Amino acid sequence: MNSAPTMADVARVAGVSKKTVSNYFNGYRYLRDETRARIAAAVDELNYKVNISARNLSSGRTGAIGLAVPELAHPYFSQFAQAVVAAAQRNDVNVLVEVTGGDRAHELAILSGGRGRSVDGFVFGPLALGADDIAAATVDVPIVLIGDRADASRFDFVTVDNERGAYDATRHLVAGGRRRIVGLGAERSDAPAAASLRARGFFAALRDSELPVDDDLVVGPIAWTRSAGAAAVHALIEGGAEFDAVFGLNDALALGALSALQAHGVRVPEEVAVIGFDDVDEARFASPPLTTIESGLDWVAARAVDLLLERIAGAAGGPRAEIAGHALVQRETTPREPAPSPPV
Repeated sequence: MNSAPTMADVARVAGVSKKTVSNYFNGYRYLRDETRARIAAAVDELNYKVNISARNLSSGRTGAIGLAVPELAHPYFSQFAQAVVAAAQRNDVNVLVEVTGGDRAHELAILSGGRGRSVDGFVFGPLALGADDIAAATVDVPIVLIGDRADASRFDFVTVDNERGAYDATRHLVAGGRRRIVGLGAERSDAPAAASLRARGFFAALRDSELPVDDDLVVGPIAWTRSAGAAAVHALIEGGAEFDAVFGLNDALALGALSALQAHGVRVPEEVAVIGFDDVDEARFASPPLTTIESGLDWVAARAVDLLLERIAGAAGGPRAEIAGHALVQRETTPREPAPSPPV
């Protein structure tokens, strides 16, 4: 019975040293393209499979990364976690998921290194921490921050374009002739949080469209959940508020608003248009399907994993801050034929 091919066999077929083959599998960036192609061809010819356990043992690594997020019940975080796992698996890396609940002590434990012994690094979405907490971190494994309550002065940071995305969502509603727009989930705050960043984009779009900000239509802070969105829109309708559009600052809020409007017999989008933010899977399967801002969730997940693996492999240089692109996804909750844009 033939034995499984070894790294030495790959080196022999490729005509290189065993060390060069090892560098290839460890992502060594300075290999020549011709050398890399010969090793790849040898791997295919021999059907060579990397012994991940042995490689991790020899390098002192665990072969796993951690993902720490506030919750998994929320559709955004569950979808994000799946995207992180997929990106890690493409690199033969396991993921240990940790739910912090947004608890400050739990999040601080990650930054102190108390939860990093079984992983080589973390993709971490802090909720309760501020810039001072992050600056004081003593963790001894690499971290890539995601989300909004973060500071790129200490660690690599990947996020979505909250303010500009919210601006574009609001302008889309205005271009469709809407003038009384509910800002569902908006928060007036200087904190670097999605609720305040997206609210800034919402307010800026209203100003640039020469529309007033009606405080009665700014609903927040509230939980970013379907039930909170539905309850808020029920209250607006029952209180006699007049509005012709709802911007849910995330898809869960928008989906809750859609449910409440339908319960009151309000026609969407004929009477009230609805738009969300994030483009979670549920948005496309709503009835009617939800117009939203695709915020780059999959890109953020993949980029965060790539940056983390680069740091684990020893990449030097200062912290990097990267922002995902975004795009409007037109579906059935906003009109297909928008009215002319208002003056800017």
